[in-house]
Amino acid sequence: MKDYLTANIKNILGEANMSWDFSTDPEFQKKLDWVKQFVDQELIPLEVIQKDFSEQAWAEALKPLKQQVKDRGLWACHLEKELGGQGMGQLNLALMNLITGRCVFAQEVFGNMAPDSGNSELLAEGGTEEQKEKWLWPNLRGDIRSSFAITEPWVAGTDPTQIQTTATLDGDEWVINGRKWMITNASRSDFIIFMVVTDATAPAHRRCSMIIVEKDTPGMDILREIPTMHHPYTEYGAVGNHAEIILDNVRVSKNNLIGEVGGGFALSQVRLGPGRIHHATRWVAEAERAFDMLCERAQSRHSFGKPYAKHQMIQEYIAESRMDLDTAKLLTLKAAWTMDQLGNQAARTEIAMAKVYNARVLYNVVDRALQVHGSLGYSCDMPLEMMYRSARMAPLVDGANEVHKVTIAKQCLKAYVGVEGWPSEHIPTRRESSLERFSHLLEVAG
Repeated sequence: MKDYLTANIKNILGEANMSWDFSTDPEFQKKLDWVKQFVDQELIPLEVIQKDFSEQAWAEALKPLKQQVKDRGLWACHLEKELGGQGMGQLNLALMNLITGRCVFAQEVFGNMAPDSGNSELLAEGGTEEQKEKWLWPNLRGDIRSSFAITEPWVAGTDPTQIQTTATLDGDEWVINGRKWMITNASRSDFIIFMVVTDATAPAHRRCSMIIVEKDTPGMDILREIPTMHHPYTEYGAVGNHAEIILDNVRVSKNNLIGEVGGGFALSQVRLGPGRIHHATRWVAEAERAFDMLCERAQSRHSFGKPYAKHQMIQEYIAESRMDLDTAKLLTLKAAWTMDQLGNQAARTEIAMAKVYNARVLYNVVDRALQVHGSLGYSCDMPLEMMYRSARMAPLVDGANEVHKVTIAKQCLKAYVGVEGWPSEHIPTRRESSLERFSHLLEVAG
């Protein structure tokens, strides 16, 4: 583990009455060292042969790896101990994700893959004991999978108050009608959590609720797997696919409601806040892997009588990437630290900054690495082309970057008030005030 990930970083840029501390204790550092070795030596080598396994064989191959993670006490680290996790906090989890994010399937091996990780947090917060027994605990064990359905094709995903899918209570059942899409892993999930309108007359952020629908429920039709930049050729049921779903008079028990009626937006923040920081951290890890490829290529390739590493343009790529990555890490660790110290809501701006900035860093670093590899980087002989396609998703998921920038700006502006007349830094006005205040000093000087 590199020193800059684990060293004490205190009083960086200053924080009123609080000093940032991103240090780790020696025992947890041992865990991080093991995670790095495990990811590099056991998981990443499997990436290039993953498609040679059948689905069942792949699941069997992962079982002993998952057991090693459990034996080390590193399974489901995103949850508190009483919920089946490790209770390590967001900062330690971020340090861990800065390693596991280097491998595309590491999150599954460590029991905190999306969308299951976010759904487990949601059920842990709002679920009844019966719901936890039926869905949360099996999901945490990895016995069943889940999906989360909020996005719809006919309304802007950046404004979930426009959701059109409805649920009406009919006796002891909810009757659900609507259409959802871009639902990750829907075709292979045992249950899906739907965000639906339960009271169209309520205030905007009290209209929606979250309701669970189990697979094979009559009326729920998984219409298709949607081809994307990341997965342009879909195979039904593949992990990571995004489905379009039709709900036609789907009936489920009223007990499938999570939390209270109208509590959907409040619950979504329980899920989306931590989910954003988890994604942002993994993006940095992925970008670090691209940076490694960039630097190796710079040291290996020659042109015009000298190695790439001696070309000023390549040096600029490397320098810009290193600064981007370290800035992203500091933003991410500060967000995670703030979540631990002050809670998720207090860290809302920090989470938004990490999400926006890290999405940009991932794209830029991968783009530079691909460029330096030339035709090799463009080919499928390197993972860079897949990383490049995947990176374009980052500014879209978990809220478009534009929305997060609005959140950041609004929070910043709360510290300022407008002034009438000249700006507060207007030099002639300040000079007049200073001459009056310090006239006695000027008299002595004269």
